[in-house]
Amino acid sequence: MSENTLVQANGRVWDVVVVGGGAAGLSAALTLGRVRRSVLVIDAGEPRNAPASAAHGLLSRDGIAPLELLRLGREEVASYGGRIESGRVSGVRREGAHLVVTTEDGGRAVARRVLVTTGLVDELPDVAGLAERWGRDVLHCPYCHGWEVRDAAVGVLATGPAAVHQALMFRQLTSHVMLFAHTGGDPTEEQWEQLAALGVDVVDGEVLSLEVDDRDRLSGVRLASGRSVPVDALVVAPRFVARAGFLAELGLAATEHAMGVGLQLVAEPGGFTGVEGVWAAGNVTDLMANVAVAAASGIQAAVAINTDLLGADAKAAVAARADGVFGAATEAEVSRRALGDRRHGLDFPPRPRPDTGG
Repeated sequence: MSENTLVQANGRVWDVVVVGGGAAGLSAALTLGRVRRSVLVIDAGEPRNAPASAAHGLLSRDGIAPLELLRLGREEVASYGGRIESGRVSGVRREGAHLVVTTEDGGRAVARRVLVTTGLVDELPDVAGLAERWGRDVLHCPYCHGWEVRDAAVGVLATGPAAVHQALMFRQLTSHVMLFAHTGGDPTEEQWEQLAALGVDVVDGEVLSLEVDDRDRLSGVRLASGRSVPVDALVVAPRFVARAGFLAELGLAATEHAMGVGLQLVAEPGGFTGVEGVWAAGNVTDLMANVAVAAASGIQAAVAINTDLLGADAKAAVAARADGVFGAATEAEVSRRALGDRRHGLDFPPRPRPDTGG
């Protein structure tokens, strides 16, 4: 990508550069495009939900393939004049009144405002074979994938305090739930009572690997003891890490979530990050957001950005009008027309009229 790849055809500064082309970023770009803002979306092409076969909870689009959803979204953004480019953003810095977005391959885009919608990375437990099945039969969210494993044998891998809560949630979907103690520590007395009352078995020992049948389906987990326990699906709790390292030059960095589940970029309602001209939306600032919530936050951020730009545009227009009506050039012209030579503060005597005789 050349230095000039990311400029507008008319050479103007972009109103908004959106970093990240997932549900949040595309929803924001669509909203901004519909109010005639110039928008550039730069996307690295690594959607978090790409391993999943379907996205759920989207009214009228429940079960759509994640990549198909993004394809349709890109088409809609383009139909309103938005531009989408492939690239990985390496940095954002301020130059005067503008923000400069750079990519790893040499691209450079100048914008009035920047919206960060880069999402997050799921850091998975270190169990052999687990990462390869992520988004298929290794899951974490009952609202995203719970229906698909209803009445199945579901194991919950305990790696922290959230494991019992996950077990209770999936127990709502199936009566066959096992909690693998793994590295999660002992449940509290109250949690033991809850698990026992709901018929959730607790399996002691560390899980070493997953087992897969000849149809490429999860069939069980193998413990350190050598014991194999059959399961149809395994629930895990990833650590969520926001993709925000490229914002360091602006003084922005991801911080620990209050619940200890990962790192997120802190933003106000509406997405403002506290850094002038920079907003954030989607999973980068809300680790728990599903596709629908991420898309909604993108719309909210777009409205907030447009409102901010409206104020800036009005201020600039007022300044330009003032310069045009009361500026030095206008004052000089009015003085010339009204006062003639006396505009310089000098009162010349009248010229004598020539004697024409008579």
